[in-house]
Amino acid sequence: MSAVKQHLMSWATGRAGRFPGGRESALTVVLEDPRHLSVLLGSDVVDARTMVFAPGHTGGTDGPVIVGYEGSLSEPGAEFSHDPGFYLQIQAYGISQYMSVVGPTLVRVADGTDFEIYLRDADRARHEGVFAEFLTNPVIQLADLPALGAGSQGDGPVLRLHVGQYGELSTSPGGRRLGTVGDSLCQVVAEWTRVNSETAQPCAVCLGGALPESTRSSALADRPWLGRYLAALHGIRDLRARGLNITGVSGFGRRLVTALGELPDMADAVDPALPLLMWTDDSVYAHSASHGRSFQLDRGTAEVAEALLVCGSVEAAARFASRENLELVRALFDRAGIELGSRVLSAART
Repeated sequence: MSAVKQHLMSWATGRAGRFPGGRESALTVVLEDPRHLSVLLGSDVVDARTMVFAPGHTGGTDGPVIVGYEGSLSEPGAEFSHDPGFYLQIQAYGISQYMSVVGPTLVRVADGTDFEIYLRDADRARHEGVFAEFLTNPVIQLADLPALGAGSQGDGPVLRLHVGQYGELSTSPGGRRLGTVGDSLCQVVAEWTRVNSETAQPCAVCLGGALPESTRSSALADRPWLGRYLAALHGIRDLRARGLNITGVSGFGRRLVTALGELPDMADAVDPALPLLMWTDDSVYAHSASHGRSFQLDRGTAEVAEALLVCGSVEAAARFASRENLELVRALFDRAGIELGSRVLSAART
């Protein structure tokens, strides 16, 4: 993936991806109006490592990398392009299920109706195991993941900023205002931190201009598994890109071992860092969203792994598999650097 596409991906999603931390300026800034470019370049929000997207820009500078573009990254129904070889469609969530996917597409929750439909699709996937077809297409990317249940780890003004038509600053086009172009990064970060300190659910900023915070926060509190749902979508897209047709995801309407789905307290219900087991008609795969990796398992190994994931420990899973097999499978995942125990559950019990 090119550097430009990596910056666009992290800016749109609110996920740092492979970009290292420890930055002292914004990683990516998108301007809606090039008139604000000179003020932006005069602030400490950017430095030589920042990539700035400015409409119509063709010149160069000695500071940040400036990428000119045509179209829009914010308006649903618009198209973004930065050279003749790359085009990105922007769509509102609510109509995406009716639109034909012709290339890379960024799907935005633009208002309350979009959010309601997003929640309906998530609920159906969780309870029935049916995922919205358009969301599993490998060329689709859902925007502003921190506000939709993924958590705000890595997000914030140091990762991404949007400069609106009137110079207003936020982390995304639908975000709550954090300041004005020309403000210091310290001021903007302080406001981002203050806004998020007033809500129980991350992140209150990146959709703060599109949704009432009380509505969003309440919906996420009722669905603590949304981060895992978003991780499942990531895994399905990853495997579909390899030509695999995923027919089931463990914990979403079904289990490989039916009896595991009848347990009242499932250790893998919430934590998005835990691997997900997914299957086709004839194969099973483990996907780790945090590592960005998927690998194939035989059915027996997958069933033992599922018992460990659902039960949370070798001791609790011993009623579903032998201790020897449980220890072998746990060691297999340990060697791959992937935990089968839920950090979320462990924290809740301490």
